[in-house]
Amino acid sequence: MNLLSINNLSKIGREEPLFTGVTFGLDEGDKAALIGRNGTGKSTLLNTVAGLLVPDEGTVVINKEAGLSFLPQNPLFNPDDTIEAHIFKSSSPKLNIIREYDKLCAQMESAASDSLRAKFDDLNFKMEEGGLWNYRQQIESVLSMLGINDLSRKMGELSGGMAKKVSLAQVLVEDTKLLLLDEPTNHLDITTIYWLQNYLAQTKRAVLMVTHDRYFLDAVCNNIYEIANGGVKLYKGNYSTYLEKKQTELEVYKNTERRIESVLRVERDWLMRGPCARGTKAKARIQHDMALINREKLKEEKGFAFEVAGRRLGGKILELKDICKDFPKGYAVAKKAGLSKNGACKNGAGKDAGAQNAAPVLKDFSFTFNKGQKIGVFGNNGTGKSTLLNIITGELLPDKGSVTVGENTVFAYYKQNPVFADLDMTVLEYAKEAAEVMQMNDGTTLSASQFLDRFGFEGKVQYSPVGTLSGGERKRLFLVRLLLSNPNFLILDEPTNDFDIFTMNILEQFLSGFSGCLLVVSHDRYFMDKVADTLLVLESDGSVSGYVGKCSEYIQYMELKAKEDAEKKKEASSSASLQGVQASDTSVTLQKKKKLSYKEQKEFEGLEVRIAELEDEQKKLEEDMASGDYEKASVAGNRYKEVEEELEKSYSRWEELAAFV
Repeated sequence: MNLLSINNLSKIGREEPLFTGVTFGLDEGDKAALIGRNGTGKSTLLNTVAGLLVPDEGTVVINKEAGLSFLPQNPLFNPDDTIEAHIFKSSSPKLNIIREYDKLCAQMESAASDSLRAKFDDLNFKMEEGGLWNYRQQIESVLSMLGINDLSRKMGELSGGMAKKVSLAQVLVEDTKLLLLDEPTNHLDITTIYWLQNYLAQTKRAVLMVTHDRYFLDAVCNNIYEIANGGVKLYKGNYSTYLEKKQTELEVYKNTERRIESVLRVERDWLMRGPCARGTKAKARIQHDMALINREKLKEEKGFAFEVAGRRLGGKILELKDICKDFPKGYAVAKKAGLSKNGACKNGAGKDAGAQNAAPVLKDFSFTFNKGQKIGVFGNNGTGKSTLLNIITGELLPDKGSVTVGENTVFAYYKQNPVFADLDMTVLEYAKEAAEVMQMNDGTTLSASQFLDRFGFEGKVQYSPVGTLSGGERKRLFLVRLLLSNPNFLILDEPTNDFDIFTMNILEQFLSGFSGCLLVVSHDRYFMDKVADTLLVLESDGSVSGYVGKCSEYIQYMELKAKEDAEKKKEASSSASLQGVQASDTSVTLQKKKKLSYKEQKEFEGLEVRIAELEDEQKKLEEDMASGDYEKASVAGNRYKEVEEELEKSYSRWEELAAFV
């Protein structure tokens, strides 16, 4: 079924058209991505499809039966709304029934009148008739996997990462068949990104997204739309297939260019002799030659590798000893109330946020950095990654412990949200404030202008005011200025947010030749694999452990460990259940004195249905895995893990409720 049709769509940018004549569509189950350099109009196209922007020309038609859910790059929310209110703001009839049912169950916990029972029976019938028990279970599963447990918290209290998770949950639980996602992985931790990747790969909903996460693109997408030179071109397949096709295109283009140049060598000699153009054949030949000479040439992406003649590092680079840092529980509220440099509340502000109950962010962490180390900082949102970077750079003081910086150590700290004091300054002027030239390892130099050119700031854009740049372009400019300062210890906090794939490739090439120390926080697994060979893993209890290896290797290790832990838990649960059966009749009688609430009774009934569905799906997946079809078996294998996890949770909850039936 066709869900989206875009016809001849055009949108004018600041100086020229962003894109013109864009025509394509999406069917149910399609997974497509928009890729292209910053400023080419990816987000503009998504916002136009979502109806937030009006096209200058063309039409967007969305199937009325499909519905559309849109996750913008920076979701808006009312800070006074609870998480529950934000997630269930949708006017979907199905969500309205579920919301009304849950509200009524809460009312009947305290009082159950005849009118409430009648209303309950009516809603119960609607839940049954609409198959909403299964839908409700899916919603709960999404919220659980995203770590959203306390729905009563206010949106204004949440960290950036948690707010993004809640906005993502709002989009995923809506009853629609078309998802538009603008940088869905930004501000999410790697664990959540991995879950979202599997969810989108297996959902029947159509997806159109913008993302720079190359592993994510590979795992989810079956169509890649590249925006370049004002148009959109389709490449069938995932991101790896796209790269192969682009390479083939480039080889074909180069071969064609060689043939044309061979012809033109002869034709230029003929033209230099000044042929008589009175004859029809001669005129046609001259026109043909001029068309070849003035042909539009393919603009190749710049690829380069160079090593900067960096500052010398001393014997002692950086030493952290017994670092401890606590923040108040409810820190987001305390932070808004105002914190001093050492993390304490100013003038007593934020005490209501739980300042008396400190939660450990870093606990007795010691580490000595050596020359040339390239370390990635890994951990879920809220585990203190940015806090660690701020302590190292002196922007935050530890509660305990010491930070000793070597005499020759020069930091450059890339922050997630750089501030520009003067937006009227030109791009080149801003870069030159750091350095006029950059010394290379081979003895050559690059001017600030040449260095900007290497990072995609070409031609007249160097003389444009900083204020005219897009958000992603400003972050890229801030990065270029940091690199021009020639540090020997680079600290990067989420440098990949809002960067296009072109910039990511350039940055990876630069860092591969960087001879100093590197400490990087990033949710981009591909980037982390490229630039870091060791991980510092921050745990939720404040401890820090080390892992020698790539980020993707660590994720595989954690998957295997989680599977082993789940098997042990299942064995322990089976043993506990057996002991429970052997318990005395008296204890069973005491247990059964408690009755299930209305809500729990319906949850119990819904679980029985859901468990049966999952068991049937599990059998079908086992058949697919044994089919001999590699692609089908791979998809089934990934889904099988999810079904197994959901079944385990469902069994556990069913047993818990069954004790009181």
